[in-house]
Amino acid sequence: MSDTITNLAAKLAEDTMKVMDETGDDRFFVEVGVVLGAASQSLEEAFLTEIRVRMAERKARQFVIQRLTDHRSKLKAIEKQ
Repeated sequence: MSDTITNLAAKLAEDTMKVMDETGDDRFFVEVGVVLGAASQSLEEAFLTEIRVRMAERKARQFVIQRLTDHRSKLKAIEKQ
């Protein structure tokens, strides 16, 4: 895939995620994908990949943070005993 497509897809995904965060519309990326698909299937595929990667990273990061929070809570409970 060309650098141009990759760069454009990454920037568009970043901007789309910002809109999703601000509006609370977690499916907005689907609408953007439809618009892209009508104009460029290559850019649509690259964009959707970028979105999936970002969403997966967020979910994994939330998991990691929750695990650490739980661990620290357990340690505090033990220390209070």
